[in-house]
Parts: sequence; C-alpha cells; structure tokens
Amino acid sequence: MDHSNGYEAISAEWIARRGSDAGRVRAIGVDEVRRWARTLPVGSSVIDIGCGPGFPLTAMLVEEGLQVYGLDAAPSFVAAFQRNLPGIPVTCASVLKSDCFGRKFDAVLAVGVIFLMTVDEQARLLRKFAEILNVGGRLLFTAPLPACTWIDQMSGLRSVSLGGEEYRRQLASAGLSVVAEFEDVGENHYFEARKMGAAL
Repeated sequence: MDHSNGYEAISAEWIARRGSDAGRVRAIGVDEVRRWARTLPVGSSVIDIGCGPGFPLTAMLVEEGLQVYGLDAAPSFVAAFQRNLPGIPVTCASVLKSDCFGRKFDAVLAVGVIFLMTVDEQARLLRKFAEILNVGGRLLFTAPLPACTWIDQMSGLRSVSLGGEEYRRQLASAGLSVVAEFEDVGENHYFEARKMGAAL
C-alpha cells in the first residue's frame, strides 16, 4: 500500500517544482503560514505533517524560531528533508500509523494533506490532531471550503473535501474549535483551530 498517496512516485517532479530552496520565499502559502507561525511563542513545538522535502514550509518554521518536527510518508521526500534540514527530526510514516515522535505538540501544520485521504481516514486524522496537541495547542490545515471531489493534478489520484461545515463539525467533535479561516493567492482554504482549554 502506498501511504504517500501517490507522492513517492512523483517526488522528483514535486521537488523540482516546489520543494527546492530556489524561489521558496515566493511559493504559494508561505506568507500565510508564516503569519500563523509568528502567532506562536518562540520555541513552540510544531509538527509539520506532510512536510515533504522541508521546503518551503518546514524551513520557514525553523527560521521563525520554532522547535520543528517533520513527518512524511514518501521515502524520497524524507531523504531530501534530511539533506535540506540536517538536525531537524523527521520520520517516514503514514500519519495515521505514526506515534508522532511519542509526544504532544504546541502546534500542528498540515498543508495539502487531509483531502488526499478517504472520508473515514480524514475523520481519524482530525481526532489524531487533537490527541497530539497540548491543551490550547493550535492546528492549521488546508482543504477546499466546498464539499467536492477531484483528481489531484500531480498524483492523478482522487481527492475529497468534506466541506467547511463538516470539517467544523468534526473538529468540534474532536475538541478543536475553529478560530479563523482564510485563503491564499492560490485559493487554498485554511482552517485554523485551537484545542479547547487554556490558551497556549
């Protein structure tokens, strides 16, 4: 079974298009994730789910002074991550099967990940996000606002968005409260949530 949802097969193309150091400052989504990262206290622990080769987003989190961990299911991405960001902890595993370093985090980032999974897997993933967050911890993930299905342009595999209403419902059920939603210039929709309890 391909736990990378087709991305191991296209890893070289993906790295060439988005996952290299060249031009990463201009990559879509970097400005939005950087603004989110700057709301976290310096030194906060963050796990980047679907970190890819570490560029552009994981490297930016490191630059912002956060204690960063990476997780990706594509072996080629993890190998590139280790070359690009030596010393930053990373593991190669399906997020649904990983123990996520056996710890909790102050924040979870998951850009371009959840909609690659089945409906049931997405529900499990949202619950897992809640489980690995500290009380008051922050989550940022992307998924289209309308409920829809489409074919992923790079992997050629089916993608599924549960839609904003269902994501909000499932987040609340998992103990996560949506605090903001916004879009980047590429029209990617972001859900920002907080684990209910004391503030971070």
